[in-house]
Amino acid sequence: MVVANQKTGRSHAVSGYFDSMSRRKRARGQVPQQKQLSGKTVAVLSDGVDSGLDNAFNHLESALGPVQGGAGGLARLDAMVTTELGDVIDALAEEGAVLLNTSEHPDCPTDEAAYRAVRAPKPLYDHWVDYRGWQHRVGIDAKAQNGPTTSIPLALAARAVNVVLAAAPASIALFANSPLEGGMPTGLKENRLSIWPRMFAAAKFPCDARLSQTPGRRFSDLADYFRRAYGVGTVMHTVPLASSRDYKGASHTARPEGDPSLMRFLAESAWPGIACDSGESVMLAPSAMHFEYLQFMPFLDARFRFRFGSLPPVPELLEALHGRRNLETLMAEYGAEGYIEGRCPGANFPDAGLLAEAGADVAATVVMSASAVQAGLLANLEEAEKLVADWGWQRLLALRQPAVAAALDDAAVHAFAGEVLAVARAGLDAGDRHWLGYADWVWQNKRTGADRMLETWHSLGGDRDQRLAGLAAQQTVLHPSQWATAAVI
Repeated sequence: MVVANQKTGRSHAVSGYFDSMSRRKRARGQVPQQKQLSGKTVAVLSDGVDSGLDNAFNHLESALGPVQGGAGGLARLDAMVTTELGDVIDALAEEGAVLLNTSEHPDCPTDEAAYRAVRAPKPLYDHWVDYRGWQHRVGIDAKAQNGPTTSIPLALAARAVNVVLAAAPASIALFANSPLEGGMPTGLKENRLSIWPRMFAAAKFPCDARLSQTPGRRFSDLADYFRRAYGVGTVMHTVPLASSRDYKGASHTARPEGDPSLMRFLAESAWPGIACDSGESVMLAPSAMHFEYLQFMPFLDARFRFRFGSLPPVPELLEALHGRRNLETLMAEYGAEGYIEGRCPGANFPDAGLLAEAGADVAATVVMSASAVQAGLLANLEEAEKLVADWGWQRLLALRQPAVAAALDDAAVHAFAGEVLAVARAGLDAGDRHWLGYADWVWQNKRTGADRMLETWHSLGGDRDQRLAGLAAQQTVLHPSQWATAAVI
């Protein structure tokens, strides 16, 4: 979620936000807990909701769920989303801030000083910037997404990842919402997705850029997926000195010496490392915990995410990774549960302009529409695979950049998005299909958030500051209580 000053539209770093969110949770009868890193509060944890930060204090993130899927599942999630979004908007109002309906702040400085001033104190970021050479600051303008996560049986996981990766051009185009950067049109409808080549342009290890790019072929199974992430030619990141599942929140970490791949690391009984906070030499005991912990390494348009019930012995895990036994079966034996994390849909929320143009029924589906598309595709997996086969893997890879640049103005992207919506609709329960409302409206009218934002931008006059303030006023996210009642503009 992109945060801005209510009056000026400038990027806003939250201050009292977490205390305000805690009060709201307590008033609802919950017992919230504040999470801290380096003495700073970075999240409020409550019932089924993690109200925190992504990479900076101007870039909020709320993670919600899980909820039971199937018929009515999207409505169950929407109830959580609207409650949380209302809390976020009310908490921000206390410090004179708002959310903007955009997937990237339209005019936020991304220089080193601005980056250091607002970056969240997550130790992993030091490793990324200081050791791996990432230009992490290119994301400090709050590049944001409505990221759907959908559970999937382990036996279907690789097929599901393939489908969501292949559907990326449709997801990018339907939810494109970031045409501006640095106070200027970029020529891209979803400039947010220019982040990866820029972030990894000077990376120390070539694998970092490669792992952000969709592979040239489908994954054959989960072992194939993880070999690409963890095998020859890759370099593992820092790992916690104690057991942890929070890769952005682990405070005591170490960098394995010699820059091994994870699979090389796991093949040894012990590995030397360097403690990130003290610089001292340590010995690391390779564990399946490291396999679970490092699952963030592929920065793909879709990722398989999972959690073990209990950790398998490393020799068994390596056997499966090398293809000598089935990884899906092994993970099931150790109680793993998995889901697909979609990373393409840009952040979209109702604003007054959308409500006036599309109506209350469409506005009420905006936040959930990306989840509806993904849930429908994965519930209709065989038809989704047929669609991908009909278009062809390589052709769909080639459609990604036209989707980023032109969204639905590209004829092939528009045609593909329509077929994706049809397959998704068929996969949803009849009572859940209305959650596709925003995506359907965008497709039918070729009116993405980016198109509406550009129209607003070009209609505004004044200097740079006046233009930003005017844009922000029109792009302010409406409180859920206003989604059916905001005045027409």
